[in-house]
Amino acid sequence: MSLIKSISGIRGTIGGRSGEALTPIDIVKFSAAYAEWIIRRKSFPEFKIVVGRDARTTGELVSNVVISTLRSLGIEVTDLGMATTPTVEVAVTGTGSSGGIIITASHNPANWNALKLLNERGEFLSAADGNEVLAIAGNEDFNFVTYDKTGIVSSDATWGSRHIEMVLALKHVDAEAIRSAELTVAVDCVNSVGSLVIPGLLENLGVKKYYLLNGTPDGHFAHNPEPLPENLTGIASFVREKQADVGFVVDPDVDRLAIINEDGSMFGEEYTLVAVSDYILNFSRGNTVSNMSSTRALKDITEKHGGNYFTSAVGEVNVVEEMKARHAVIGGEGNGGVIYPELHYGRDALVGIALFLSHLAKSKMKCSGLRKTYPEYFITKRKLTLQPGTDIDKILDGLKVSFSGERLDLRDGLRIDYETGWVQIRKSNTEPVIRIYAEGRTVSEAGKFADIISSFVKET
Repeated sequence: MSLIKSISGIRGTIGGRSGEALTPIDIVKFSAAYAEWIIRRKSFPEFKIVVGRDARTTGELVSNVVISTLRSLGIEVTDLGMATTPTVEVAVTGTGSSGGIIITASHNPANWNALKLLNERGEFLSAADGNEVLAIAGNEDFNFVTYDKTGIVSSDATWGSRHIEMVLALKHVDAEAIRSAELTVAVDCVNSVGSLVIPGLLENLGVKKYYLLNGTPDGHFAHNPEPLPENLTGIASFVREKQADVGFVVDPDVDRLAIINEDGSMFGEEYTLVAVSDYILNFSRGNTVSNMSSTRALKDITEKHGGNYFTSAVGEVNVVEEMKARHAVIGGEGNGGVIYPELHYGRDALVGIALFLSHLAKSKMKCSGLRKTYPEYFITKRKLTLQPGTDIDKILDGLKVSFSGERLDLRDGLRIDYETGWVQIRKSNTEPVIRIYAEGRTVSEAGKFADIISSFVKET
C-alpha cells in the first residue's frame, strides 16, 4: 500500500488502512482541506470547483466521495464526469471557478488513483499552496456547513468539445494543411478518456482515415499505461501493418504524448516537445523551458532559432513557473508533455497532436524523416525502489562530496553536467522510487553516466 503527498497531488493505491493508502477517509480529508484552502483565499464571491476524472474503474467511487465532501463545505461543484486533465484545466478558467480537482493517477497502474489540485488559473498548486493544503489536512482544520448551506452540483459534459474548439482556434494549428496531406493516423488511448475526445479532434483537423486502438473508456488498461517504448509494441506493429503515417499514444489522463514513426520505430517521447517546439519557433521566436530530466535537444533547437533555453526542477508546476519567468513561447517535459501558453499553462496531448500533425503535414516528410532532422541524444531512465528507512538526503550529501569537482545543479536532487551529457538522481514525486536519468551522445555513454550513480547508491 502507498500514499504519496507532493506537488503532483495526493496519490495512492486503492485499498488498505487510512494513512497508508488512498482510502475514502483520506479522500475526504484531503478534499476537505483543499476546499478549506479555497474558502480561506476569498478570491471569489462564490466558491465553485470543477471536478473531472479519467476512466479508472475506481474513478466514479473517488469522484462521488470528492463531490460529496466539497458540497459538505458549501462548495458549488461542476462535474465534468470523464474528462482529460487538460480539459479540466481549461474548464476551470472557462467557468470562472475557484479551482479544480482531477481524479487521475496519470501513468500509474490501475490500482492507483489520485487527486490533482488546481488553482483558479487551472494550474497545479505551487509548493507553498500545496504545503498549506497538507497542513490543513494534517490538523483536520476544516469546518463542514449546516444542512441548509450545502453546495449544489451540476453536470456539464460539453467541455471536451469546447476544448477541441479551443485547440482548433490556435493560430498555428493548420487544419487545411493536415487535410491536404491526407494522413492516416493510429491512436492508442489505453482504454481511458482519450477515446472520448481524440476522434473528434482528428475529424475536425481533417484526418479522414484513423484507427483507434484500446478505445473503450472502461479503465481496463490494455498494457502498462506509461507511454514508454517497452509498452508500445502493439501500436508499433499496428502502424507498420496498416501503413499509417504516424501513431500517437496518450496516457490515461491525456497530458502526455508519445509518437510512433510510419515504420513502427519510436519517434521518442523526449522528442515530442522538441518537434512541436521546432514548429512553433518557426513562427514565434523566443525562449523555451523544460525540466532538468529532459533532453538537451530542445536547447539545440531553441538556439538554432535564436532563442534561449532554460531548465526547471521536475514537476509541471515548476516548469510553468519557469516558463512565466522566462516568457517562454513553449515548454514542457521530456515525458511527452507539451505546454503551449497560447491556450493554457498545462501539459496537453490534444495541443501536441494538433501542432505535430500541422508540422508533419507542412514538412512533407515521413515521420521518421522528420525525426532525423533533430540532434541525436540518448537517455537512460532507471528506477530504484526505495526500501523502508532509505535516507535519500544522506545519499545526495555523499554524492555532493564525491563529485564536488564537477558541474553540479542542486535544484532537484542532484544533476551532474558533463561536456557531452548529464546524469540526475532525484526522489520521485509520484512513486516510492529513486529515479536516475542520464543522457549522452550514445547509448553506451548514457549508460556509463547512469552506472556511476547507480553504483554509488547501491553501495551507500
